[in-house]
Amino acid sequence: MISMQRWLLAVAGTVMLVWQSPIMAQDLPDFADLVEEASPAVVNISTRQAISEGRSAGMPPGMPDLEGLPPIFREFFEHGMPQQSPSVPQRRQAPQSLGSGFIISADGYVLTNNHVVAGADEIFVRLSDRRELEAELVGADPRSDLALLKIEAGADLPVVRIGSSADMRPGEWVLAIGSPFGFDYSVTSGIISAKGRSLPNESYVPFIQTDVAINPGNSGGPLFNLAGEVIGINSQIFTRSGGFMGLSFAIPVDVAMDVVEQLKETGTVRRGWLGVVIQEVNKDLAESFGLPKPAGALVAQVMPEGPAAKGGLEVGDVILKFNDREIVMSSDLPHAVGLVRPGKRATLEVMRDKKRLELEIEIGALPEEDNVAASSAPSSGPSGVTDNRLGINVSDLTERQKNDLGVQGGVVVSDVRQGPGAMVGLRPGDIITNLDNQAVESVEGFREVVGELPTNRSISMRVIRQGRASYITFRLAE
Repeated sequence: MISMQRWLLAVAGTVMLVWQSPIMAQDLPDFADLVEEASPAVVNISTRQAISEGRSAGMPPGMPDLEGLPPIFREFFEHGMPQQSPSVPQRRQAPQSLGSGFIISADGYVLTNNHVVAGADEIFVRLSDRRELEAELVGADPRSDLALLKIEAGADLPVVRIGSSADMRPGEWVLAIGSPFGFDYSVTSGIISAKGRSLPNESYVPFIQTDVAINPGNSGGPLFNLAGEVIGINSQIFTRSGGFMGLSFAIPVDVAMDVVEQLKETGTVRRGWLGVVIQEVNKDLAESFGLPKPAGALVAQVMPEGPAAKGGLEVGDVILKFNDREIVMSSDLPHAVGLVRPGKRATLEVMRDKKRLELEIEIGALPEEDNVAASSAPSSGPSGVTDNRLGINVSDLTERQKNDLGVQGGVVVSDVRQGPGAMVGLRPGDIITNLDNQAVESVEGFREVVGELPTNRSISMRVIRQGRASYITFRLAE
């Protein structure tokens, strides 16, 4: 009986050891020391703005301009802001608390979001010791939503420790400190959900996604790792309600510090630019271009006289690597190019005609207005093809259309009938410049390529619509 009891105890002990796996045995992190150390360097940002006669009724005077943001993200910044009665005339108002920031140097440099201070006439920084100081705007970068401020408060200001966002991995613990809804020094925590996220109208920031509770007022505040280092700047949330819904986005600190360096030097930020229009490579496009799997950035358009054109990049090339960095999604390319200073050379690995080759290109400077797409009008000329396997009628491009689009040749769709063309969404006025990886320069050339199209495999077609080029794919049945 005693031996049986001993055996049962031994079995129970073994079960407990198996149950207490390394993951289960870990304690949850204690953030108290981190918060105590880091909080003094976090600040509250408020602004004051002169009221113009054309300002919308009910819009708080301290509210920055949000017209450039997608509606679903604008809700984050608009919700919870104090509203002003349109019947009360004012020329100046009390400072409105709009967000957070943090001190990055002992001599008074403060980093925050651009949307927190955009349009402000006066900016105020409230420190942890309750001092409130007027700040100078050193420079701002709307593309990354960052602004650098400077305050004069002696040389012994508390500062944050800067880490590296590149070293962080999804699943790691992170913590935010800020002033949501004006509640100063509120602390929230969570984990990194993903890295390298692209958001609407934000092509040059590979956002860190977290599930940390972020709300209006957290904007511009720091995101810390467990070592107490800043690895991100809280910037946006995805919301349908105006409040936190589990999807928060932070600007990586590696990106932010590059912006800070340029703002200190010149007050502006210059980014690298290739001068191409790209699109995602899906399964059908990958098959059409001879890729083993969907990957890379497909070049749908090359800007005339741009860096890519001068460096030999061609329409139809699939960019697989940029400076030894794998381009898995097309959104990876703008992130990588934007970090390269204009004038530097970059090495690209591309797939062209189902063969890999390497190009070296001198990176240009991203234009202030990067909307360089040309516009074209549908052709009103006679149809040159009336019977083909695609079910479309096409005509030759006029010389004016060629000049406007910057192309050597192509055909314009004048009529779409029942068939593969209609099924893939072709419209009258679309310009076809490439079919099955072959250049289409005229109606005659188009007819020849169409007659030789294979069956039962993906076929690519380059189409320019309203000045913007993209590739589509289709299949022809036997």
